[in-house]
Amino acid sequence: MATSTLVAAAAPPVRRALARDEWVARGGLAAVALWLVLAVAAPLWALLSKSFLDRDGRFVGLANYAEYLASPALASSIWHSLGIAVVTTGVVVPAAFLYAYALTRTRMPAKGLFGAVALIPILAPSLLQALALVYLFGNQGLLRELLLGRSIYGPLGIVIAEAVYCFPHALMILTTALATADARLYESAAALGASPRRIFLTVTIPGAKYGLLSAAFVVFTLVITDFGIPKVIGGQFNVLATDVYKQVFGRQNFETGAVVSMILLVPAVLSFLAERYVHRRQQAALTPQAVPLQPRPRPAVDWAFLGLCTLIAVPIVGLLVVAAWGSFVSFWPYNLALGLKNYNFARFETQGWLPYVNSLKMAGATALLGTALVFTGAYLLEKTRGWQPVRVVAQLLAMLPLAVPGLVLGISYIFFFNHPANPLGFLYNTLAIMVVNTIVHFYTVSHLTAVTALKQLDSEFEAVSASLRAPFYRTFARVTVPVCLPAILDIAVYLFVNAMTTVSAVIFLWAPHTRLASIAVVYMDDTGQQGAAAAMAMMIFYTSAAVKLLHLLVARVLDRRTQAWRRR
Repeated sequence: MATSTLVAAAAPPVRRALARDEWVARGGLAAVALWLVLAVAAPLWALLSKSFLDRDGRFVGLANYAEYLASPALASSIWHSLGIAVVTTGVVVPAAFLYAYALTRTRMPAKGLFGAVALIPILAPSLLQALALVYLFGNQGLLRELLLGRSIYGPLGIVIAEAVYCFPHALMILTTALATADARLYESAAALGASPRRIFLTVTIPGAKYGLLSAAFVVFTLVITDFGIPKVIGGQFNVLATDVYKQVFGRQNFETGAVVSMILLVPAVLSFLAERYVHRRQQAALTPQAVPLQPRPRPAVDWAFLGLCTLIAVPIVGLLVVAAWGSFVSFWPYNLALGLKNYNFARFETQGWLPYVNSLKMAGATALLGTALVFTGAYLLEKTRGWQPVRVVAQLLAMLPLAVPGLVLGISYIFFFNHPANPLGFLYNTLAIMVVNTIVHFYTVSHLTAVTALKQLDSEFEAVSASLRAPFYRTFARVTVPVCLPAILDIAVYLFVNAMTTVSAVIFLWAPHTRLASIAVVYMDDTGQQGAAAAMAMMIFYTSAAVKLLHLLVARVLDRRTQAWRRR
């Protein structure tokens, strides 16, 4: 007996043969990891290596960096970018905080309307705000005298346009931070006799500090990496984003373009890491026992915040109205007759409406393929087991795109897919490469959305399926996908709208037959055809707004039909 026990203890563990569906799961996981390596890691490695080479492909170490920093004109772009980002962050975050406070902590009327108005800038390319500012305060602007001799072309125009563009992003974060407050803290403070001002300073601000920091990092990153607004209204005021464009397209100096891209990556990565740290602390600060705060009517405060929100909402709507109006003006400022001439894009573009059609194709393919890829990848990472090293690499690469600016991703795709030895080079100059680039650019947020939805599903689904010998892909198709349909729809709409409005990620990848609507806006504005540029930008807005409205309707139906199990 003792001998047999010792033999059994010394014997190696018996390895269980993998079932068929486990092989399928591992194959799918390997495919997801390979896709992320080819679409994320390999292009970034190509960019990094390019910054250490000269034009003949010889390794030169840090010589390209030294040459760039030795040029006062080029190095000043770093300080310009940092200055613009800091000032815009200082303007946007307090305004967004007050707006979010009004939406979550007051009983002011028309909250839904103000919430919807604040999200308008997300539905249009960032260039739209810049075009509207040119109509108002440009050299031939309607309100040019209000600037008292200052020019809108430069830091002033960039800050104003970036503030409008970034406002909804900061608002969404701060609305979430303020909406998750614990009412018990306020009740305790009131019971102790604290004044409203003291409660605001000792309870509200500390409770929202992580949201404030997170919003600040997001706005800072958006501004320092944005290309469209400085291109349209920046004038001679150079920033890092426009430097990359000038080096690559203007001078065909790809090595310096790679250097500037790597420099642009540094603040974005630091901001990303800080935002992730703050996000984790914010989640840890919330407890399941928290009681939602229900604001009480305070007429004076409610009306004061209504006035404040009106002051912020009017410029947002005003810029949209001005851009829409400018798109119908025949020839600004000499012929103000209204008409549809600017929408006849064949007069301004050799490709006519093709850029808009290309945008629809690209956005549709991005939404369909991206949603399938993101959700399936998230499922394989979250709900299957085995191959832990591959899983860790895939999870890391899924999070990496959030720290990579669109311009950096775009130029890295040039170096990787245009390399003569790359067998995937056939994708270059096609819509397909822009679909891949856009999916990667917005991959992380979509992935996190999918993971959040999957985490809400009890793991017992997979356990019961395994006990019934049902393969995981049958459970995925018959249980997981139907239950997660609202989140899947959110991902699809998010990818579609961002694909319609993106500029920086695809500005380096278009060919004449694949030009997108957002890129056509840049080039129409460059050639002085501002009416046509505004018309094309408004077409993007109309399309995004229509898709968003359709999303709200479909989401309501889906919620009623597939989410009844969540309600008691």
